[in-house]
Amino acid sequence: MPNKEIAALEQQIGELTKKLNTMRKANPRQEVPNYTFNTQNGETTLLDLFGDKNTLLMIHNMGQGCRYCTLWADGFNGFLVHLESTMSVALVSKDDPSTQRQFANSRGWQFRLASHGGSKYIQEQSVIEGAANAPGAAFYEREGDKIFRKNDCIFGPGDLYCSMWSLLGLAGLNDEDWTPQYSYWQRPQKLDDGGANLPD
Repeated sequence: MPNKEIAALEQQIGELTKKLNTMRKANPRQEVPNYTFNTQNGETTLLDLFGDKNTLLMIHNMGQGCRYCTLWADGFNGFLVHLESTMSVALVSKDDPSTQRQFANSRGWQFRLASHGGSKYIQEQSVIEGAANAPGAAFYEREGDKIFRKNDCIFGPGDLYCSMWSLLGLAGLNDEDWTPQYSYWQRPQKLDDGGANLPD
């Protein structure tokens, strides 16, 4: 039997989310500069990252050293084809372009990648003021050669942007019970190939 109190709270959260999105739609924009980034194909700009769209979701990833950022990007990658039907999507981090590409390939990510390398972009556009390597996302709009920041958000355990936390919550678990890892492989107790030269 469903718990009526839980169901009522879920409905309330749904209503608050609708209110939040209405407020986001009305949120005033702020014009920003056309920042530059490094990629494996050379220098690119914020305007370039819009591609043929007038809207851009910029994912602020802390780089390959963050398991949590990896979890968020793994999830967003599954939605990428849907997101790109209506907006451009790019993932930026402090990692150099080669490191970004190698790590993205290891995860199967399809994002367009750009490195801010700790530059002016992340110093001025961070989702947490004064934090030059914070996880989150910023949403931009363009009109001609002008770029406007519309909304932003911070990523963290239990937030609205990673469905993993809600699914863990169904099991009565939270970020104190579970931490994301890069891999969940465990060595079998018995190896069919004899087990020689296998690293720990």
